[in-house]
Amino acid sequence: MSRKEIIISDVSEEHNNPIAELVQVACRFDSEIILESNNRRINAKSIMGIMAFNPSKGMTVNIVADGSDEEEALVAMEKFLVCQ
Repeated sequence: MSRKEIIISDVSEEHNNPIAELVQVACRFDSEIILESNNRRINAKSIMGIMAFNPSKGMTVNIVADGSDEEEALVAMEKFLVCQ
């Protein structure tokens, strides 16, 4: 299992449909990907979960990935959320 804490950038400025695009990034990987913040945990592959989680600029989030491609998944999720 891999874990990384990040602070979300303004993804709405960088992406046309950030919630759907974030789910698409997560779905490229076989690993389970969880986003955690303020005692909330959601599956990053769930569009309804992401909508309820409402990732927004300045929010501190732990990305947790577990599986065969967890390192790659962690990097991709971080790049999307911090707009690199």
